[in-house]
Amino acid sequence: MVSTIQVLPKEVVHLITAGEVIDSLAAVVRELVENSLDAGATRIVVSLWPEQWRVRVADNGCGMNLEDLQRAASAHSTSKIHSCADLWKITSLGFRGEALHSLTTLAELEILSRPSPVVSAPFTGGTRVVYGYGGQILHQQAAAIAPGTVVTVSNLFGSCIARRQGLPAIAQQMKAVQATIYQIAICHPQVAWQVWQNDREWFNISPAGTMGKLLPQLIQQVRPGDLQELQIELSDSPQHSLNIVVGLPDRCHRHRPDWLRVAVNGRIVKAPELEKTILGAFHRTLPRDRYPVCCLHLVISPDQINWNRNPAKTEIYLNNLSYWQQQVSQAIEQALRINSDTIQEAVHTSRVGKLIKVAEESGAYNIHPSSPSEENSTSQTLKAVGQVNNTYIVAEHPGGLWLVEQHIAHERILYEQLCDRWQIVPMEPPIILYQLSSVQVSQLQRLGLDIEPFGEQLWAIRSIPAMLQQRDDCADAILELSRGGDLQTAQVAVACRSAIRNGTPLSLPEMQQILDDWQRTRNPRTCPHGRPIFLSLEESSLARFFRRHWVIGKSHGI
Repeated sequence: MVSTIQVLPKEVVHLITAGEVIDSLAAVVRELVENSLDAGATRIVVSLWPEQWRVRVADNGCGMNLEDLQRAASAHSTSKIHSCADLWKITSLGFRGEALHSLTTLAELEILSRPSPVVSAPFTGGTRVVYGYGGQILHQQAAAIAPGTVVTVSNLFGSCIARRQGLPAIAQQMKAVQATIYQIAICHPQVAWQVWQNDREWFNISPAGTMGKLLPQLIQQVRPGDLQELQIELSDSPQHSLNIVVGLPDRCHRHRPDWLRVAVNGRIVKAPELEKTILGAFHRTLPRDRYPVCCLHLVISPDQINWNRNPAKTEIYLNNLSYWQQQVSQAIEQALRINSDTIQEAVHTSRVGKLIKVAEESGAYNIHPSSPSEENSTSQTLKAVGQVNNTYIVAEHPGGLWLVEQHIAHERILYEQLCDRWQIVPMEPPIILYQLSSVQVSQLQRLGLDIEPFGEQLWAIRSIPAMLQQRDDCADAILELSRGGDLQTAQVAVACRSAIRNGTPLSLPEMQQILDDWQRTRNPRTCPHGRPIFLSLEESSLARFFRRHWVIGKSHGI
């Protein structure tokens, strides 16, 4: 009998390996850009000619000398690891040594490079190398080039045309390229990017000091004041840190979870467990069917991560996952609180600007605003000074004036109290409801209420949520709860019904109590339905409107 198992030819093996690493134009960009970042680049230029299946990446990194160029495209050749032990302490973006070699089996590869004087003798010239199939050098020559590297990949998948036919349309591939660059830029905000398509500038990204300062360049209609950024050095290990940028839920959210990103040690990864933790931390702070803006970057000791899960290095095994979930939850809770460390004047610049603009249009003069102050504008202590239309509490603080919508502020307070201590208490005499369906009865039983038949089409409710016990409309509230939803939905419904109604006059002590309790909540920016609770009118904005920055004397015509 003839054996049916054969050893694959080397070229087939190379194609299989290459297909795991390079599967699209975006993958080419990813691998080349990661090499640039590993080389210390602070400026990267990506040029694409998609119809010609050509990609060029130029950087100002440390460059390569002739010896390195001769080995660069060999199979599994890399400067980033040297032994088996190194696989368990990865500190670079690229480390398998597969990308350039894979490209030589799928495309034409050319590299121009000149080492930086920092890593080589001054005045060392550049070199151009053209590689053939499998990384063999076809041609090399001296080349005029600034320190850094330029890699050109041409005729991608030219040796396997069927691969092109299985890829999405060019427009979709370009979107994938843009998304890839955005993901990498988030993790490396100090890098300047220029991206060209068909010899025309497509987009660019300016360097920024932090991830939070970079993000408004990438997300349309998001301003710096819509975001809150925290950088936390974890005390348990000097190698561990957490950088998180969250969109404040009263100003910034999305229709899709497209800006919920998790990065580890400089690379965006798929982390379903951490993403679930983030969504949980934003629960009942956003409107229905909306998702948060949240970018999380963890810096973790390399020996706590296993990158060898996926050839694209997008999935990892993370040691001590529960610890990181706890740290992320605490960081988001801290970012969403209201105090002098987490809110600045810029947060409400747009709202105040619109109000002042309306006021200007109804007045007899226009204002030319001065540049906003960079000082923090609020203190955690608010002082109730009055009520507008029996709806808004007017609160004074050292930074200016706040308007707090009393009903939804109280609703946030009650909701968090209910979540912390949901209590079902006996009700005597019982509440009698008429004509409940079996589904409604089951719903009330799921919520823990004691319900039993009381006659034909009558039901007796013998226990209810404690917060509804003293309310005259308790029966209506129970009827609402019977119409569906889980426990959290029921808690929201109870909090909403129990909260102080708009139009209710309040004494100063009552207003002050609401303000004090509201500031202590975990998510004080929005109600459980996602509506914003407060509007901040900063003293500096009021000063600009009333022209208090004018020079006294000149403003009096002297």
